[in-house]
Amino acid sequence: MKARNADLWSGLALVALAAYVVVQASGWDYSGPDGPGAGFFPLWYGIVMLVLAAALVASSLLHGEPKRVDWRGAGRALAVSAALAVSVLLFKLAGFVVGFAALAFFIVSVMYRRPWPLAAAVAIGLAGGFYLVFPLLLGVNLP
Repeated sequence: MKARNADLWSGLALVALAAYVVVQASGWDYSGPDGPGAGFFPLWYGIVMLVLAAALVASSLLHGEPKRVDWRGAGRALAVSAALAVSVLLFKLAGFVVGFAALAFFIVSVMYRRPWPLAAAVAIGLAGGFYLVFPLLLGVNLP
């Protein structure tokens, strides 16, 4: 086992995070009278994450020699994570529709490097779709 194996260490960190998610979600209601409870999706998300992270750890242990780290790809992944964190802040400040539109615009224009008019059209279309489906058709308020 090499200390520089990024897959091993990131897999172990993800196993720990997934275990935390599973433990926390198992304390919430799994189902309720109206369907899935607050713990249903986090529990299954944590279980799937735990299985995939364990597979990453096992793969890194079996293949021994670590691969070169793709720093460009890692930077892009961190950029999306940062954009998601910013959009969550926007959810509280400007509402879900605006925050989600900003996230979609960033991903299409920056990550996929598409022209900004196309990114704006995608962002407006997705945000409008969410607004149409949830508040208007289903009567569910978005944050």
